[in-house]
Amino acid sequence: MNTPSRTHLVIIPSYNPGPKVYETVQAARRYWNPVWVVVDGSTDGTWEGLLKLSAEDSGLVVLGMPANRGKGAAVLRGLLTSRRKGFTHALVMDSDGQHPADRIPEFMARSQEEPDAMILGVPVFDDSAPSLRVKGRRISNWWANLETLWCGIGDSLFGFGVYPIQALCVIMQDHQWMRRFDFDPEAAVRLCWAGIRPVNLPVPVYYPKPEEGGTSHFHYWRDNALLTWMHVRLMFGFLARLPILLARIVRRPEI
Repeated sequence: MNTPSRTHLVIIPSYNPGPKVYETVQAARRYWNPVWVVVDGSTDGTWEGLLKLSAEDSGLVVLGMPANRGKGAAVLRGLLTSRRKGFTHALVMDSDGQHPADRIPEFMARSQEEPDAMILGVPVFDDSAPSLRVKGRRISNWWANLETLWCGIGDSLFGFGVYPIQALCVIMQDHQWMRRFDFDPEAAVRLCWAGIRPVNLPVPVYYPKPEEGGTSHFHYWRDNALLTWMHVRLMFGFLARLPILLARIVRRPEI
């Protein structure tokens, strides 16, 4: 896409992804303009490499974090900066090659059709997906839907989706959490609480093998503990909002 969008951009948070990030960024640039990469304190040399790419590509912007603060913190940096530039919606995708860049135009088009919604990717797994993570995400998704009274979140953990920037900035600035691996599910739940309707689109997901440059910063015990604490917090928020959520269901028009 050569003509830059003035409302929608791609934000790619990136922490020590290795050379795979260059493929991811170049693929995203083939399908959208502009693409912003927020380097979250990477120490693998990709900060310098991405700066070189951006010097040759006006559609690529590279922002840096002084130290590793987590995915959500990197996304927030991109959201706040893009909001100041007048953007209204951001598609967030990972830097490690799991998310297919060729689906970017479809997601952006749907967001432009329904600007008051969030467009969430629902992963379609192949044999490359670790079975433990596929099964484990079902638990988190069940809790996310309970916490929103089944407002329609297809998958809360996938991390490929388009968000209304203003709404998400307000939510994140009002809460100290959502800065690490808990960003994706908490953003989906809290946006539902704010009345942002989810639209779910299926997306194939591929987990690159280590020999293909695939990397993962998911730590089973640490990040599952983080998600558990997140759902505890969200359940308290859910109970406090229960009358409002029930009233919203009563007012929901029948299809």
